[in-house]
Amino acid sequence: MTAPPTKTARLEIWRGTDRADGRFEIHEVAFQDGDSVLDGLIRLRSEGLSDLAFRYSCFNANVCKECTMLIDGRVEYACIARLTETLTRLEPMPKMAVLRDLVTDTLTPREKP
Repeated sequence: MTAPPTKTARLEIWRGTDRADGRFEIHEVAFQDGDSVLDGLIRLRSEGLSDLAFRYSCFNANVCKECTMLIDGRVEYACIARLTETLTRLEPMPKMAVLRDLVTDTLTPREKP
């Protein structure tokens, strides 16, 4: 049986559909040692922030790269980065069009109509 979360992470999450009009929101999420940023995002969404948009496919396997985002200014996989009790800033990938929140357009110019 998994132990209940005993710590609290503060996530500063970029929200919006356009980089120019986006904003940051701070949300708190309970976690336990070893939980990933992806675990925290999934928990936030399941506990009431149901409109939060982010991508993931494989779970904690570091294979699909779907959960790639800026975490404290560095490109990282949310499934690998660990939650901490300090404020963590989450942003969509740079130089890519934002579709919504942490989801960016991943199509190459060749694939676009």
